[in-house]
Formats: sequence, structure tokens, C-alpha cells
Amino acid sequence: MPLLRIYADTSVFGGVFDEEFQTASQAFFDQVRSRRFELVTSAIVQEEISPAPVEVQEFFAGMLGSMEIADVSEEALALRAAYLAAGIVSPKWSDDALHVAIATTSNCPLIVSWNFKHIVHFEKIPLYNAVNTLKGYSHIGIFSPLEVIHYESEDI
Repeated sequence: MPLLRIYADTSVFGGVFDEEFQTASQAFFDQVRSRRFELVTSAIVQEEISPAPVEVQEFFAGMLGSMEIADVSEEALALRAAYLAAGIVSPKWSDDALHVAIATTSNCPLIVSWNFKHIVHFEKIPLYNAVNTLKGYSHIGIFSPLEVIHYESEDI
């Protein structure tokens, strides 16, 4: 069975070192390492990581062997432009829309993020998917890592 391709934005890498998001972020990356997920990220994440604290940069570098780095393609830029034209986010937050566009054009059925303002938001998710439909792309599931990690439980 092929692994589920999941795009992780910058916030998930930083979340490993954020008290509020640490447990779920670390569990997500542990499950990537154990091959539960196929991790995809992008050149934009690499760029956004460069000014991050050293421990975030080192963590990202340590994950390079376990993930695919998607390029910022013309196709993704065009999809981002469609998201902006639809008013999902303002141009100030265009990189957030670019994460969703790269995940979509990289054939990831899911994107994980801790960005609850511009990505993982109940009003934004249907709008991203409406534009995807209009542009001929599949819908994308948009979740926090907390919602995609596997929980061991005897009650399941």
C-alpha cells in the first residue's frame, strides 16, 4: 500500500520546539520516520527555515533524507494567484497560499500546518478547495498535525 503523501509547512518544523505544539509535531515526524507518511515540503519552507533558530534549522536538515522537496513551480504560482484573486488571503500572506498551492500541485492529498489564521481555518479550507475544483485539481485535506497522527488505543 503506498504511503500517504503529506505536505508539511514551516510551522510544523518549528512546532517541534514550541511548547504548545511540540508533542503532536514530534509525533508527526516520528511517524514520518517510521514510514507511516511520505513527507513532502518545499523550497519555500527551506527559505523560511533559514532565519529560524538553529535548533529548527538543524532539525530540518536532519529530516532531509526523509522528505521530498517540491519546487516552487509555475503551476503552483498560478494556483496561488487564483487563491489570491478569490480573496482567500491577502497578498501580504501570499506565502501561506503558496504552501497550499505547492501541496496541491505536488499531489499531496493532505497538508499539515499550525497556521490557524490563513491555512487551517474552517472558513478558508472550503475556499481553497473551491478554487482547486475550478482549476481542475483535487480537493486537499487541511489539518493540524494533531489531527493526522496515529494514536495507540485499546478503545479503537
